Amino acid sequence: MASDYLYFILTETPEYYGHINLGRICHIRRFKYNTEITNSGSTIKLPVFFMGSSLDNKINMSCMKELNLEEAQLLMAILEDHERLKWFKERDALQTALTLSEGAAVTVEEGGEMLRGIIRYIGHQIPPKYPEPISGVFFGIELQDTDENGKTGGEVEVPLQAVAKGEIPAEAEGMDFDTSQVETNTDDIYTNLTVDSVVEVTLATGNGYGIIRWIGTLPDRQEIMAGLELEEEYGVSDGTFKGQRFFSCPQRRALFVKLISCRPDSRFQSLAANYSEMMPKYGNAERETGHNGVLLDPVPPITAEQVKQLLIGRMKGIQGHCNSCYMDAALFSLFSCSSVLDSMLFKSTNPRDAPIQKTLLHDIVNPLRSKGFVEGQHIMKLRQQLQSQGYSRSFTTDEKDPEEFLNVIMHHILALDPLLKLSAGGKVQDSYCYQIFLDQNHSLVLPTVQQLLEHSFHSAGLKLAEVPSCFMLQMPRFGKKFKMFDKIIPSLELDVTDLLSEGPQQCMICGNLAQVECTECFKDPAFSQTGFKIFCNTCAAQVHSHPHRRSHVLVNLDIPKAYLGHGVPHTLTRDKLELFAVLCIETSHYVSFIKYGPNNQDWIFFDSMADRQGERDGFNIPEVHACPEVGMYLEMPPAELANQVPRDMKGVAKRLFCDAYMYLYQSTSMCLYR
Repeated sequence: MASDYLYFILTETPEYYGHINLGRICHIRRFKYNTEITNSGSTIKLPVFFMGSSLDNKINMSCMKELNLEEAQLLMAILEDHERLKWFKERDALQTALTLSEGAAVTVEEGGEMLRGIIRYIGHQIPPKYPEPISGVFFGIELQDTDENGKTGGEVEVPLQAVAKGEIPAEAEGMDFDTSQVETNTDDIYTNLTVDSVVEVTLATGNGYGIIRWIGTLPDRQEIMAGLELEEEYGVSDGTFKGQRFFSCPQRRALFVKLISCRPDSRFQSLAANYSEMMPKYGNAERETGHNGVLLDPVPPITAEQVKQLLIGRMKGIQGHCNSCYMDAALFSLFSCSSVLDSMLFKSTNPRDAPIQKTLLHDIVNPLRSKGFVEGQHIMKLRQQLQSQGYSRSFTTDEKDPEEFLNVIMHHILALDPLLKLSAGGKVQDSYCYQIFLDQNHSLVLPTVQQLLEHSFHSAGLKLAEVPSCFMLQMPRFGKKFKMFDKIIPSLELDVTDLLSEGPQQCMICGNLAQVECTECFKDPAFSQTGFKIFCNTCAAQVHSHPHRRSHVLVNLDIPKAYLGHGVPHTLTRDKLELFAVLCIETSHYVSFIKYGPNNQDWIFFDSMADRQGERDGFNIPEVHACPEVGMYLEMPPAELANQVPRDMKGVAKRLFCDAYMYLYQSTSMCLYR
């Protein structure tokens, strides 16, 4: 929770950290802060995390000023660090902003003018992204009409520096939004076009594509009109017409045209016409099918034996369309060859969200598994449903992160139980995916995923409260764009035995029942580079008789009473998860790798936008192909792998080792109970 953290703003340049801009906001957990204050001397340096970074930095407290939660959220909405610092120092203005409430009359700086407005809501544009505890708070302002033509109407979302309390003279003016002329074809009247239909219209620059957001009549017009949200900025407003709002979308994406000017999006029609002969022919299925031939009952994941027949080739996988690669790669990774999250396809859900679950199962997962291909229109349908239900106003147009989409689907819509239960300081925290972050003084150069997870848990003081059925791990990055490591070695198995907060564990030396853990031995080069350092009492005494380790503080393990007084056999079953997919990103484009079989060579690579036919009027061609070359690099000694030049690596292996964004692991035993 956001209240579990303390927040600071950097006001003076700290020693050794001259590259960090003044005005940056950082945070630290309250229990960590209390520990540091207790243990520190006269000069207190706090290990804080700056927003957008997964590394902690030890900053002298004299260089920072503490913020309360409300102040931090308001200041987070200001993008420029120097501007944020300026508004922090304007204490009166900041305190005034804290007193604003819905319904208050304000003035807004918009387009270089000061306009009158009313606050209609105060809140977040997007929810916080783990591990960041907060996101910026914005003001939603309804601009007030100023003349008989309704100019300066509409709504804007602005941070605090664009808002001032009180009103300005009534002569302030804004823009007048009107429709553009389009070519009308009265022979093409599609009576089945409705709100959320995907359509195209003829513009002066060529065909334009978009989604119908509103149908009705406009002031002083008799024709039935359609309000379109266009894919590109060829529109004239954000959903307003002459000061009156009919729907909401990003600026310059809205266009009002006659409904008879709209046609169904021909790109999806040409897809079916041009590639129907490429798709495999199926006989009459014995299972029940819907009106479009889609199987209505569950279809099992594609097996290793079926991959070559069903998945390999062009026009295979999920077809990408209009910045959908984040969703395409995530859905393909989760459902093509794994059933670990199939429970969310069948669990009871809110009637309001049932159509989304139905689209996910009937239009996406079933066709993917039965035919190896999903048309882009079905992904667009899912995106439209997510947007229309209010989860995000830009699901149909903008790039997003896979974890944002997965969090909406699993948490907000299907109310799936959290996949992760993390134990910290005696408290259990729930999550759906885990962002790996590291201490600055780590010694990792060519890490495995196992090492990254252990180092992250060690630095954060975390343990797993239980074995997860599905473990989604986001790789460490500086912000969103910069990778921390040139290469990461995939761990085909993730051993989480030592990461559990409860249960019997083996002494790492003799194999008997472990009773204590030493966090200070974790980075000791005398031990293995992987695994937490846990010992029985006898081995712990021997290890810590060394002069360099006598000052180490040992922590007792939480051992079930049934195991006390008994040794643990050397064949203790270890809890391991298996890797089944990896999402990768390069230049804002997501692709995925699937580990579909038991051998090191059993890998396939999926790109929802591997090729394209046509330009603006065309469509993307997805492709899936085998990439056995990955196995060769997995079997290399680490030193040899480290010397591989990425651009010279065979096939697509470079993208797996160098561009990994999220690793997906599953427990073949635990998923039976979820």
